[in-house]
Amino acid sequence: MDVDLRLLRYFSAVAEEGNLTRAARRLFVSQPALSKQIQRLEALLDVELFVRSRDGMQLTDPGRVLAARMPALLATWDDALSEVRAAASRSARVLRIGFLASAANEATPRIVETFRREQPGWEVVMRQAAWSNPTAGLLTGDTDVGLLRLPCPGQHRLRVAMLFTEPRWVALPTTHPLAGRNEIRCGELWDEPFVAAAPESGRWRDFWLGVDERVGRPVRIGAVVDQPDDWLNAIANGYGIAFAPASSARFYARPGVVYRPVTGLSPSQVAVAWPSAAHNDAVVQAFVRCCLAITRQPTGPDADVRVPAGGCHA
Repeated sequence: MDVDLRLLRYFSAVAEEGNLTRAARRLFVSQPALSKQIQRLEALLDVELFVRSRDGMQLTDPGRVLAARMPALLATWDDALSEVRAAASRSARVLRIGFLASAANEATPRIVETFRREQPGWEVVMRQAAWSNPTAGLLTGDTDVGLLRLPCPGQHRLRVAMLFTEPRWVALPTTHPLAGRNEIRCGELWDEPFVAAAPESGRWRDFWLGVDERVGRPVRIGAVVDQPDDWLNAIANGYGIAFAPASSARFYARPGVVYRPVTGLSPSQVAVAWPSAAHNDAVVQAFVRCCLAITRQPTGPDADVRVPAGGCHA
């Protein structure tokens, strides 16, 4: 029997959420469409997977058996797909770099330039990911290496090397009462509405909402966005405030938005990451070594970038 993998992903989301509405929101589909797909899967398997009630979707005994298999089954497929796509990019001598927002800040062009010089004949393709995809395509096989902000969901399935840290600041509309301050305590911000990433970004979203520092204080969400431009517009138009890397003041300057230092927050961690299956890939490791070499050197416009002998060679 052939079953569409998408149906299994839909089933897994409903099983995890226990609620059609939440699962539909997570999957970016309508609730009626999701309900029809679950019914289709049940018809294909000729078994009832859920008991429907006002309280939600409860797994039946057969449903629990299938749900227990889902994480390993989907992870195996994702790993296989990642390896297939990676092999295709290797045959074309293309290294696909996924990144979020400003990637490794000012170091990014120097990293790419050094890699190209050390790996002649290889092309680097930079792919910016939406915030709903905090691993920048690594887990789906769409990219070979990622310049990421940690923590992120699925991080345990990746190899990670830390590059640097930077403070978290707050982005405010210029009309905000705290906009004139030189420094703000994080506790002064907990009652403010926040502009947030989509819920499916998981731990990444929680980090940028300061969940750990809130110690149980609830989060008010003023807007949900998936791209930097929408994020800036939401803040400038007063839908909420947001924590951001300190470098955002340089990379995302915009009329109507100001950035201020915040005390009491742990720093943002920037890392280079790659799939476990690529740990022995010579080209991937060459890029990782370039990341490590460049981020340990000055990155100003007059910096003289020199990679240690052999540092970036595959």
